[in-house]
Amino acid sequence: MTLHDLAATIAARKGTDPAASWTAKLLSQGPEKCAEKFGEEAVEAIIEAVKGDTSALTSEAADVLYHLLVMLTACDVALDDVLAELARRQGTSGIAEKAARPSSE
Repeated sequence: MTLHDLAATIAARKGTDPAASWTAKLLSQGPEKCAEKFGEEAVEAIIEAVKGDTSALTSEAADVLYHLLVMLTACDVALDDVLAELARRQGTSGIAEKAARPSSE
């Protein structure tokens, strides 16, 4: 399964019965809940990375990618738009790219 396949599956679940699908349930709760779940999964991945547990990190990383795609779907942001932004940044120093951002992060 590619990220595009997963994104398409998630998009197909938007607006379907929340009782029949975890994805539909998350999406029915709105972007805020989807963002909260993404954050929880990101923290879990960080914990596993710090612990050095590569097997657990692999599992958590899959959860992070899934929940990122759910959050993007909830916010009507297409995976292809994110990939286009990455392509736009390709070949640009991360330091230069960050310095060119309008606000300091």
